[in-house]
Amino acid sequence: MFDLTVDGLDQLVRGRVVRSHDADYDEARSLYNGMIDKRPRAVAQCADVADVAAAVRWAATHDVPLAVRGGGHNGAGLAGVDDGLVVDLTNLRGIHVDPTQRTARVGGGCTSGDVDHATHAFGLAVPFGIVSTTGVGGLTLGGGTGYLTRQHGLTIDNLLEADIVLADGRIVTASPEEHPDLFWAIRGGGGNFGVVVSFLFRAHPVDRVYAGPAFWDISDAPAVMAAYRDFLPGAPEELACFVGLKSVPTADPFPIEYQGKHACALISCFNGSVDEGAAALAPLRDELPEPLFDWTGEMAFPDVQALFDPLLRPGMQWYWRGDFLRDLPDAAIAAHVQHALELRPGALSMMHLYPIDGAVHRVAPGDTAWHTRDATWSMVIAGVHADPDQAAEVTSWTRSYWDELHPYSAEGGYVNFMMGDGTPDRLRATYGANYDRLVSVKTEYDPTNLFRCTQNIEPGPTP
Repeated sequence: MFDLTVDGLDQLVRGRVVRSHDADYDEARSLYNGMIDKRPRAVAQCADVADVAAAVRWAATHDVPLAVRGGGHNGAGLAGVDDGLVVDLTNLRGIHVDPTQRTARVGGGCTSGDVDHATHAFGLAVPFGIVSTTGVGGLTLGGGTGYLTRQHGLTIDNLLEADIVLADGRIVTASPEEHPDLFWAIRGGGGNFGVVVSFLFRAHPVDRVYAGPAFWDISDAPAVMAAYRDFLPGAPEELACFVGLKSVPTADPFPIEYQGKHACALISCFNGSVDEGAAALAPLRDELPEPLFDWTGEMAFPDVQALFDPLLRPGMQWYWRGDFLRDLPDAAIAAHVQHALELRPGALSMMHLYPIDGAVHRVAPGDTAWHTRDATWSMVIAGVHADPDQAAEVTSWTRSYWDELHPYSAEGGYVNFMMGDGTPDRLRATYGANYDRLVSVKTEYDPTNLFRCTQNIEPGPTP
């Protein structure tokens, strides 16, 4: 293994280059998923966009595997690479909000919580996910679903332009007017095409909302899931509501008498007043038995985004599998409940169904790389445990659950929920009719497949 100092990387960048002998190497290479342990040759903690371009050129010149780190949340650990270079964007966290144009210019190293903090001061929000420590970059490039999806679409549907460092170190802007093919590809095609160092998003009026979780005993799960399935198509788009099968966490502030119980949860967020939100949920709640407890109430939108943060700490064992669903038949509900009861390996393991409807359906499948615009839900099954000794059980539970439910699914899945299942066939099914166009864009912008530490779309033969 050659010495990075001798080969000159730390002479090319203003930021720090962390190597394996440095005291903070383990911290610099750590990822959100504690199941992933990758050991890069170095981590380039880029100080600015010029550093990113220099690091990318260096990796290409020396034929060194390259990974890009934004928030480090990716379940498959794609923000790390063995025996390669990690381009760390953590220091690129500038945000500029234009309240008149309702836009937010966001650095590639920002988390969604960073953006929520900045936009909330103006009564605005960008549609992101449901965990505030998630990196904006990976979330966006994969598509982005969350509490504002039904009303305002996927994160990529709110992307106006992006500044990207290409494989040859050039810095370009991708938008409907400039490099439109690249702009099309990064909206759902993942990190296959370059390093996005800046995003320009459309923001929307969001301030205080009616939101929070309500939990029912697992015995009520069939009724809750069936009622939710039937309610969702007619629900106002201002209402986000997703269903989860999980255990009541064994921690404050959850009621001690319910901690550890298998449960079915509805986590809701209505972009409007308490009265409007309660009225929107009433047709669903009137069909259901009394919950174990109900914490739905008024709160600031950034607080909703951070609800899961204290429970889902960095460094736990994670194994993810996901699918898109168009339907939720009674037989599938029964299988979900069986696995929730019998195979749960840890108190934080879960299954969530996130709505993919409303505004998402008003974008044509070919308008962005994200193809499955006719899905109703994005399902994720996540085995989660704090104990590394439980990693095998977490993985086994998730795979078994997914294997049984997969026959009820649509083609492909959400790339941000893929781990070892991100095979070429799976990606082709995910992107459907868009796949060949993605290969063409990849071939044009990254013909040597430098950006292969991704859910990789391989380039085709060059002309």
